[in-house]
Amino acid sequence: MLGAIAGDIIGSRFEVIPTKSRDFDLFSDLNVYTDDTVLTIAVADAILYHRSYEESLRNFGRRYPDAGYGGSFVKWLSGMIPGPYNSYGNGSAMRVSPVGFAFSSRDKVLEEAKKTAVVSHDHPEGIKGAQAIALGVFLARSGYDKKQIRSELENSFGYDLSRSLQQIRPGYVFEVSCQRSVPESIIAFLESDDFIGAIRNAISLGGDSDTMACMAGALAQAYYGDIPRTITKEVYRRIPEEFKEIVIVFEEHHL
Repeated sequence: MLGAIAGDIIGSRFEVIPTKSRDFDLFSDLNVYTDDTVLTIAVADAILYHRSYEESLRNFGRRYPDAGYGGSFVKWLSGMIPGPYNSYGNGSAMRVSPVGFAFSSRDKVLEEAKKTAVVSHDHPEGIKGAQAIALGVFLARSGYDKKQIRSELENSFGYDLSRSLQQIRPGYVFEVSCQRSVPESIIAFLESDDFIGAIRNAISLGGDSDTMACMAGALAQAYYGDIPRTITKEVYRRIPEEFKEIVIVFEEHHL
């Protein structure tokens, strides 16, 4: 979960001005948390305190209204859109990582990931994207190697994970659909050698950098384990105290 938040914050300054390079400073004065962090915290809060996902997402979204939500999601938060709106955007996948850490069976992870998605993103691709990231996190923390993770996610969701970053990067552009950003984020993790490398890989594709680094960061934390202390320090410096408290309690329970 902290890996997802770190990816969001590190990637945030490249969302408007993307890069195709892996060589950049991880933090500057421009790095901030975005909606990816707020809604990841909301999912963790729902799990910790047995709230409905919809209640927690609306609660945190309304209390942190300036985090950069998509237009339809803003209307959903306000109640102008009262229910799910058939979205296949990657918002369902960027917020789901706590599910992969919290539940202890494949079936339960898939079930809960779907629940987090359908309150807003009830399109089949929106559900699939959330399930893919949650299952990837679950498999990574359960000791599966990268070859096994790749095979499981390809077979379960039909994603083409055989492509390389070198093949993807030249023609890749900003893309917010699950089907065009979730597989690429998984590949960014699969080609990495460590936690920071996964985040650099995701950002270097030049797409929806904060969300893609969020997804890759979640997978990388689950696979590699501890996040460098310097990263944790910078993340905690940039998020509200209540977010920090939820992260700490969640990771005490589920890591």
